[in-house]
Amino acid sequence: MNYIWRSTLTITSDWHIHTRNSNDCQHFGIGGSIKDLIRHASEKGIADLGFSDHVNIRSHLADLAASRKEFDEANPSPHVHFGVEISCMSQWELEQLATGDHGKPRAGIRSGGPPGAPVALPITAEDIERYHVDYVLGATHWPMYVPLERHAIIHDYHRQNMFLATHPLVDIVGHPWWWASGWQNPDGTITTKPWLDDFTVIPQSMHDEFAAAVIEQDKAIELNLDGLLLCNVYPDGFKRQYLDFMAGIKEKGVQLSIGSDCHSADYDVDFETASKMLDSVGIRDEDLWCLPPRPTIPDGK
Repeated sequence: MNYIWRSTLTITSDWHIHTRNSNDCQHFGIGGSIKDLIRHASEKGIADLGFSDHVNIRSHLADLAASRKEFDEANPSPHVHFGVEISCMSQWELEQLATGDHGKPRAGIRSGGPPGAPVALPITAEDIERYHVDYVLGATHWPMYVPLERHAIIHDYHRQNMFLATHPLVDIVGHPWWWASGWQNPDGTITTKPWLDDFTVIPQSMHDEFAAAVIEQDKAIELNLDGLLLCNVYPDGFKRQYLDFMAGIKEKGVQLSIGSDCHSADYDVDFETASKMLDSVGIRDEDLWCLPPRPTIPDGK
């Protein structure tokens, strides 16, 4: 996309930042320290932010504990928050993993379960309290045991998105309709199925139902930058359609949150281009969700 005008939107918040403690960052040897990421974010004008390392399966709670320890040691300002990103799992998969027979797979078992298995989360209210989590970012990351076929995946993703939209532990529904699990071209891009060639294959009724649930439950939907809008894997035509989708649900009254989905140590996020993209569909600063500062504890208390 070519944007030649100056944006009237200034992104000053980011609720989807991964640290070196996140399981995927550990796996690929990437990610930065919380202190360094806070400094880099400040240099880019990000005033309100949150860290949201992955908990895909229960064993990842050890990573969350490490991140919480580093967060506390950094002693950040009240405008910096501690969150978590969780994936939809199935109850069948959580029960299978609890047996210990599958080891500790980085992203769960991912196959072999019954289609239509009840959706579940790998985290509990007790975990959220234990690790002093300020907000939960819940996301659909993969289809659950359905054929690699366009319509089957659309219906399964919608089922998962609706589960997140109505779950009491979730505050932000992360990157709806993100895709990375098939139909890659030889160069790694994805330009065809399941909806990268034409986002309108997803029925408008699904978008309407999803938006209504999010509004009713007072949640936010994430505008994901590095993982979606700025991702060079996706075609420009899809990004334009996706921006129109986001602008449409915003007009219905949905709160939108910014998530860079940053995994880099130097917080290398192109906020200037992202701002222009959002501005092109009428998304303004006042449309963006933000947590209030954390309460401070007076000295000596």
